[in-house]
Amino acid sequence: MKIHLQTPGEIRLQIWKELGRASLDRHHEWRTSVMASTDAVGLPDARTVVLRQVDAQAGRLTFYTDSRSPKVAQLQAQASAMLVFWSARLSWQLRVRVLCSVISSGPEVEALWQKVQQSAAAGDYLSPLPPGAVLPQGSTADLGTVNVPMPAHSLAIVRAQVLQMDWLELSREGHRRAQMSADTWDWLTP
Repeated sequence: MKIHLQTPGEIRLQIWKELGRASLDRHHEWRTSVMASTDAVGLPDARTVVLRQVDAQAGRLTFYTDSRSPKVAQLQAQASAMLVFWSARLSWQLRVRVLCSVISSGPEVEALWQKVQQSAAAGDYLSPLPPGAVLPQGSTADLGTVNVPMPAHSLAIVRAQVLQMDWLELSREGHRRAQMSADTWDWLTP
């Protein structure tokens, strides 16, 4: 059953609750979102990312990535990005404008690696080649056939500071849309 929230305060609170749930629940539709950044020549580049942590108080979302991935270089060159979340259950679209920082080394990354290395996800950060690398001729999709030294790990943390959210609710009773930042709220035409 869908809840029809009325006030900006109720809606804002529910958005952050849903984001928090998504970071903990593998089956939540907002667990994976699309992150769009710009490449070296200014063209848009989008990919799916997995929401790992949410700090509603600080207005921050956290993702993990391979430190060698193209998105890391893109975010280091241009920190602005856009996240797009969709929930069929809620009939909500959430577009989130963020400013990203990448942490690829240091005690925080090593502490996280101690947790991640015990999980099935560890292999994502142990690949001998960076994401998107062209495999040598004669190689198969199995990276075990590639003769390249293995890295210790390539885990990095992406912190996305929320600058602005654009919330859209689709409903038979009428669509609603609002744009908000930490201290503003504006109703928009859908």
